[in-house]
Amino acid sequence: MSTVSLSFVDKDGNATVVKDAAIGDSLLDVAHDNGIDIEGACEGECACSTCHVILEEHVFEDLPEMSEAEEDMLDLAAGLTDTSRLACQVHVDAGFEGAVIRLPDEITNMLD
Repeated sequence: MSTVSLSFVDKDGNATVVKDAAIGDSLLDVAHDNGIDIEGACEGECACSTCHVILEEHVFEDLPEMSEAEEDMLDLAAGLTDTSRLACQVHVDAGFEGAVIRLPDEITNMLD
């Protein structure tokens, strides 16, 4: 299986490098597999916004368009940016090599 190296940066600016993110895995799975503190309250079902991440523009622009369900969930997310996505809905591809994925300062859990 092919992999890429990418980094997650938390709200305090601490970076965690993931050297073997498997192509095809969701960002949420990659985060959980590597001890990144990202909630994913709905377990990847696009029913909350707790896995909100902020992508670099070049990575964001190369992704498939988001679904209406993802757009609706992001509308409820705290700290929304122009390059926000839900980690459960984004799958790693070769374009993620060297990417920096930022975690927002706060999250909103629509399941609470």
